[in-house]
Amino acid sequence: MQEHIFFYYTNDFHSYFEQWPKVADFLKGKQRIHTQLEQDYYIVDIGDHIDRVHPIAEASLGKENITLLNALRYDAVTLGNNEGITLPYDALYHLYDEAAFDVVCANLQPIGDAPPTWLQSSTTFTTKQGTTIALVGLTAAFYTFYRRLGWQIEDPYIALQEELASLRSTHDIVILLSHLGLHEDEKIAEQFPEIDCIIGGHTHHLLKSGKYVHKTLITSAGKFAFYVGEVIFTWDTVQKKITNHSAQAVHIADLKNDKATERHVNKLKQQAIDQMEQSVLTLNRKFEVDWFKQTDLIQLLTSGLRKWTKADCAMLNAGVLLNSWLGGTITDYDIHKICPHPINPCVIELTGDELLEVVRGAHMEELIHFPLKGFGFRGEVLGVFVFAGLDIYATILEDGHTFIQAVYMNGAPIEKHKLYTLATADTFTFGDLFPAIRRAKNKAFFMPEFLRDVLKQTLIDTYGH
Repeated sequence: MQEHIFFYYTNDFHSYFEQWPKVADFLKGKQRIHTQLEQDYYIVDIGDHIDRVHPIAEASLGKENITLLNALRYDAVTLGNNEGITLPYDALYHLYDEAAFDVVCANLQPIGDAPPTWLQSSTTFTTKQGTTIALVGLTAAFYTFYRRLGWQIEDPYIALQEELASLRSTHDIVILLSHLGLHEDEKIAEQFPEIDCIIGGHTHHLLKSGKYVHKTLITSAGKFAFYVGEVIFTWDTVQKKITNHSAQAVHIADLKNDKATERHVNKLKQQAIDQMEQSVLTLNRKFEVDWFKQTDLIQLLTSGLRKWTKADCAMLNAGVLLNSWLGGTITDYDIHKICPHPINPCVIELTGDELLEVVRGAHMEELIHFPLKGFGFRGEVLGVFVFAGLDIYATILEDGHTFIQAVYMNGAPIEKHKLYTLATADTFTFGDLFPAIRRAKNKAFFMPEFLRDVLKQTLIDTYGH
């Protein structure tokens, strides 16, 4: 006798609430069908559902994301890095207190406190016919960030090995909810063939029909819930084995909006805006934002970052500011619209040689026009780079490139072997935009504050008297 078991999932939603009514229409349709046919189905999320780029997530610190997941009757979720490292400790500790679903993450624990009541390393679902399904969750190991926030993150491979030691022998089907990225999912499938399916996220990869690594099925549905994932298991209840499992990512752009969900989202958005319309200060001047010019506002923020971190110098890209300010009362909502990114300040220790390398790189046209996606950046392009605490002498060559002639700090030229501290966005500690920053050994991250918190304080310090 054969049993069909259905899983539906979202991953890397990033608070793209405009899409949520379509997700609701899709999932409610599937729920009606499977309920009528008396089939077992489960709905899961693979993390980064929360993104504080949106006012609903910002005002509620993610709590309303949980409300929406509850409303669609999700069964289980794991944590992404946006849940894990963009929320203050207490906000994450109590994030899922009202969750009507299981939260699984095998490689995360608080430092010094008992685990929150909602946190499980794995959970078990049992179908109507008695088939047992284990779900294990793992999240990306941003060690330094978690430690700064009061959490202990474990190597996901070690945590997974410990969890699988008991699960495989006691469960019919084992599924990993992985917010680790496609490369890691492929490695895990090679190393742990006892996993039947890996539902993945983090790297925003779209696998429209899934892929197999040996007998392990790997699947993911991109980002922003433009697709919803589906996995179907065919289980032989006599032979006690999977006879088939397949995956697809279903494009839902043509679906209608579920009206009840649309009303709910609109209500939450207005509530969030109302909550954030708290006056910060009144400005009798306007600030223009231009991603390709050194405007007063980006210079003010860069200087404020240097002061706030007490670094020798600071560097920011103009693309972190998204909106101009025309004057009058400025609110928390305005500041969020101007600088919505979940980006933390950080200070990097560099030699003079490395600092000069960063300065030269920041003047490259390719970098200025680079349309960065991810690493906390929620803008369009990086824009020009602005410095505080440095005097940079440059000339434009005939080919249009910028040649750095000299760089001074406090009237003295930068010394190649001397150590300096540079304050910047944590964005640049990831990837290869600035290799000297990425490879620097000493980095200090300021958490849980975001750049917009520095902007707010700088405006108050400068104009609030």
